[in-house]
Amino acid sequence: MTTALENNETKIALNLKEIVGDVVSRAMKAGASAAECVVREGDEFSAVVRLGQVETLKESGSRAIGLRVFFGQRAASTHSSDFSAEGLDRMLKSALELAKITSEDPFGGIPEAGMLGSLKGELDLFHQDVYSLPSAERIDYARRAEKAALDSDPRIKNSEGGSFDAASGRKVLANSHGFVGEYRRSYCSVAAVPIAQDESGLMQRDYWYSVARSLAKLESAESVGKEAARRTLRRLGARKVKTAQVPVVLDPMVSSSMLEHIFEGVNGDSVYRGASFLAGKLGEQIAAKNVTVIDDGTIVGGFGTTPFDGEGIPTRRTVVIENGILKSYLLNTYTAKKLKLETTANASRGLAGTPGIGPGNYFLERGQKSPKEMIGAIKDGLYVTEFLGHGANLVTGDYSRGASGMWIVNGELAYPVEEITVAGNLKEMFLNISEVGSDLEFRGSVAAPTIRIDGLTVGGE
Repeated sequence: MTTALENNETKIALNLKEIVGDVVSRAMKAGASAAECVVREGDEFSAVVRLGQVETLKESGSRAIGLRVFFGQRAASTHSSDFSAEGLDRMLKSALELAKITSEDPFGGIPEAGMLGSLKGELDLFHQDVYSLPSAERIDYARRAEKAALDSDPRIKNSEGGSFDAASGRKVLANSHGFVGEYRRSYCSVAAVPIAQDESGLMQRDYWYSVARSLAKLESAESVGKEAARRTLRRLGARKVKTAQVPVVLDPMVSSSMLEHIFEGVNGDSVYRGASFLAGKLGEQIAAKNVTVIDDGTIVGGFGTTPFDGEGIPTRRTVVIENGILKSYLLNTYTAKKLKLETTANASRGLAGTPGIGPGNYFLERGQKSPKEMIGAIKDGLYVTEFLGHGANLVTGDYSRGASGMWIVNGELAYPVEEITVAGNLKEMFLNISEVGSDLEFRGSVAAPTIRIDGLTVGGE
């Protein structure tokens, strides 16, 4: 049975489609050679509770529209949150006027009509239940997560808070080739950030969280709080270590940063500008043979899944690295033209400006060994649980970042360490990934399991 709410949402969706279609049509009638229009709308809720008391509470809704028009090789874009007739007129007029005076770019334009489309079938991106709880129960979700952490151990003395967030959104995209597509997405999350104190008064903090498309799939507030406490307590008594070259094992919460460096390296913008250490490396061995990296925007329910990219091209599965061989860059239409390649449907765009490049569900394929097995084989090494700062040069590959974690002694996590640096070069680091764990888990659109990298210098005392 269709509810009144569902009927109202259907009317809103149809109205947004009519608006973007009308704006595109009017741009073309005014002389534009091509045009595309996007509308984004959404609702957000956020509650942060600290020491049981509500510290921040935010609830908001937004709707905005963006337009990009072309006059031959000239282009301009504008955006607005004013959906009145006058507001849309101003946005359209401004884009048309600007496009006539901008510089020409022979690589600009929207995708060819035959490339456009949308994935079929249910992608499981939207769940109404993220807003099914009354506000008081959402706040209580945050309070329960924090309380579970505080109650876990008397050494948990303080807290940076427990939080609960929920959001849903809709995107509608239309262009002058007749493409009109839309989708809705939702998510909710719960987190806790406890602070522990040792006998000497020194404090440590850590965190844990759960995020899901549906409230039904969210981990319990209590389990999140307890895990946050466990991760915090293990950092008490952290010490420095002497500089050494040892195996380094990256916790999944930090191993994804290695994937992000690869993403920056295969990003078409960086590649065509010559600002990537992976430029010109297609077909070459750039990582160990146990490294396979996939970008897949089609995974049902995935945090990076969409039926089409920011230009209206159906998302797809792209093998970026296969058994260590660089197979593909990640591209939108513009960078594909620049590099004389084909788009990988990774266009990502806001309301204004030219599309950028973003990941779908971007991940390192899991290996065979459990983290316990990987750590058990190391006599002396470092298990990294946190990286600090930004110390990667994507042009040269030079890498140096502050870190903290646990020192490995005879296959066991022996004691916590801090105020250390991990240094190397990304070109060598990827080749020296000696083991990939079996614990791949998505807590966002970028994910990697535990990994071991050999040949790194751990700088300490």
